[in-house]
Amino acid sequence: MSKKRQDLVERAEALFYENGFHAIGLKRIVGEAGVALMTLYNHFDSKEDLILEVLNQRGERYFSYMDEAVSKGKAEDATSIARLLADSHIRWLRSEGSNGCMFLRAKEEYSFENQQIVKQVVAHKESLRSFFLTHGMTEKKALQLAMLFEGATALAEVHDLDDVANEFTDLVRMLFKE
Repeated sequence: MSKKRQDLVERAEALFYENGFHAIGLKRIVGEAGVALMTLYNHFDSKEDLILEVLNQRGERYFSYMDEAVSKGKAEDATSIARLLADSHIRWLRSEGSNGCMFLRAKEEYSFENQQIVKQVVAHKESLRSFFLTHGMTEKKALQLAMLFEGATALAEVHDLDDVANEFTDLVRMLFKE
């Protein structure tokens, strides 16, 4: 990927995450990325194509981050993996921001305008549950864990992240207490 394309995606992600999708225009993105509007159109057919790429890269980064936590943590059972993933999710929120879920925001803003964006969001949410399944969770535990992750993400937007982290960790421990 060219540096200019990556700069556009990174700047767009930061702006969309902070302000929402409709509130940010392409002129602001190219201005802050330091590229010409024509450069944006050389890489993306539309703002929606840029949004799809932002969501794609963010999702890939998130799952890579989570995979790395599992591989470095050397956890072997579902309980220890769930705890590692919960800790990793909180670290993600601390490093990437606790401004809610960018994917759900995209779905909210584009639910009646762009079904491709909506489908990508739904696929991402399903990927979270599938991710848990591939790491040894049962269907039931995977769904419950996904609910806890989503709740932690949402509450981190309006509550102190340390408080959310403590309660999230406690709930994950309770969920996997057999």
